[in-house]
Amino acid sequence: MAMAVISLFILFFSFSISRGEISGEVGVNYGRLGSNLPPPRISVRLIQSLLKAKRVKIYDADAEILEALRNTGIQVSIMLPNELVVNASTNQTFSDQWVRSNVVPFYPETLIRYLLVGNELISSTGNETWPHIVPAMHRISHSLKVFRLHKVKIGTPHAMDVLQSSFPPSNGTFRNDIALPIIKPMLHFLHKTRSFFFLDVYPFFAWASDPTNINLSYTLFESRNITVTDSLTGLIYTNLFDQMVDAVYYAMKRLGYPDIRIFIAETGWPNGGDLDQVGANVHNAATYNRNVVKRLTQKPVLGTPARPGLVLPALIFSLYNENLKPGLGSERHFGLLYPNGSRVYDIDLSGKTPESELAPVPPAMDYKGKAWCVVAEGANVTEVAVALSYACSQGNGTCDPIQPGNPCYKPDSVTGHADYAFSAYWAQFRRVGGTCNFNGLATQTAKDPSYGSCKFPSVTL
Repeated sequence: MAMAVISLFILFFSFSISRGEISGEVGVNYGRLGSNLPPPRISVRLIQSLLKAKRVKIYDADAEILEALRNTGIQVSIMLPNELVVNASTNQTFSDQWVRSNVVPFYPETLIRYLLVGNELISSTGNETWPHIVPAMHRISHSLKVFRLHKVKIGTPHAMDVLQSSFPPSNGTFRNDIALPIIKPMLHFLHKTRSFFFLDVYPFFAWASDPTNINLSYTLFESRNITVTDSLTGLIYTNLFDQMVDAVYYAMKRLGYPDIRIFIAETGWPNGGDLDQVGANVHNAATYNRNVVKRLTQKPVLGTPARPGLVLPALIFSLYNENLKPGLGSERHFGLLYPNGSRVYDIDLSGKTPESELAPVPPAMDYKGKAWCVVAEGANVTEVAVALSYACSQGNGTCDPIQPGNPCYKPDSVTGHADYAFSAYWAQFRRVGGTCNFNGLATQTAKDPSYGSCKFPSVTL
């Protein structure tokens, strides 16, 4: 009997050790798509001193960053880039060499704890890549064993669009095209290796796509009297974040894997954006990120309605505002810090600073007034010429004023003509879905670019 108890204790202790590094501490994603970012050693100091983060994720295995993280005690997630996943899945020698070059030289002084195979592969790559994801995870796992790196877990981050259904949460279901061929074998791997389902959760995007029907306070964890009840389970939700996470728990359960843990690989809220991006401001960003840190670090652990008391490890996106990120303006404004190292707003990722001691943030203010669409600074002139041609080919008379002899013809340059054409296009087609983007070549401005007798069309926000 005594031996049986001892054996049971050893089994429980071993399982606990395998899960022992799970904590509710919130970390940060260290993206580097910026032309003006500090070097890694300064960035790591900022992560420690200003943000008090104990976790960090990078989107590759940059040697300079991993060296800067050496002996800091910060848990690190590194990533095999998307473009290398197929190679890793088909060539064990390649996988071994990648681990030898990118993990072995830094481990264990740099606390590499997670090796992520690609980033949002199902959302960002063609379906010809998807069958390579799980084989790549297996080969990387083998490589880690070869080099005795037993504390490094393997996963791959997913966006919410891997779900076919997410409401109510208990109806969470993976998409038909990936559920059985891709996700189920992946879940088997994660279950076998006791790793996590890494998930990017952005209530901002869900709210921004339907602000009429989704309450902003509910999205920001600020709702006092708005709840959503899952009609199938009776579970009551007080925020959109929990809804989204639980939908994935239920989707995994539906495939036969109810016990795999979720790791929030990214979450956050933009502190700014294009003029017409309602809700993207410092007030909402500070409110959301402070509240998500408070919720995830709370003692006792809250978990979610479907998984009460279960720790959710998490990483906030992102360390800096990154000026080279493509897409809408909000994509370049997710940072907790400006590139000069100063705070966008006060936040403590450890959750230990009382809310009353955090510096106040300005009230939420969305732009109201006229706006124009012009060529973005640094845009490639050849690409701008193509976009100019497109803008002028739409509608009726969109670009008449920039024809020879007309008020906006001069200055006779691609950029000068495109400034007018982009504004004219946006003003004419915004009501039917036209945007001021042009593949990242355009930007919105509140400053009227009109000159002389050349009057630029505007939109009213």
